[in-house]
Amino acid sequence: MTAGDGGAGPPPGLSGVGLRIGVVRARWNGHIVDRLAQGVGRGLAGLGVDPADVIDETVPGSFELPMGAHILASSGRVDAVICLGSVIRGETSHYELVAGQAAAGIQQVQLGTGVPVAFGILTTEDEAQALDRSEGPGGHNVGEDAAVVAVEMARLAERHRRV
Repeated sequence: MTAGDGGAGPPPGLSGVGLRIGVVRARWNGHIVDRLAQGVGRGLAGLGVDPADVIDETVPGSFELPMGAHILASSGRVDAVICLGSVIRGETSHYELVAGQAAAGIQQVQLGTGVPVAFGILTTEDEAQALDRSEGPGGHNVGEDAAVVAVEMARLAERHRRV
């Protein structure tokens, strides 16, 4: 399951109790990102993550999310990071540049640091699609998906960490 694939939900028995999660969110398209962040909150709470164990940071836009994720992942203070953003296609190639570089940067951060980074960035054709993918309780919210991904991958890393 990846954030945003509409997966079947968390695996049975998945628990986030005791995990420290970093959330990096973009200010650009903030009204959509705020909805994703609410989904992250619901998802983490549902998995037992204590709100006191969540570090929430904001960066200017989705292009800056990889750097924000790198700062948190390198800090030693988190077991996983969730990146939240919304890139909506416009009339220029800006969309492809920002979305592609954000995805590549996030992948580089998690592979380079060994700290899982969940991709909670919406890449949509228009605002209506972004709103559909950031619905409230009962609807699909990519932020909730990203919370599950972060906890699941943090537990995977924990199981295989060298002591």
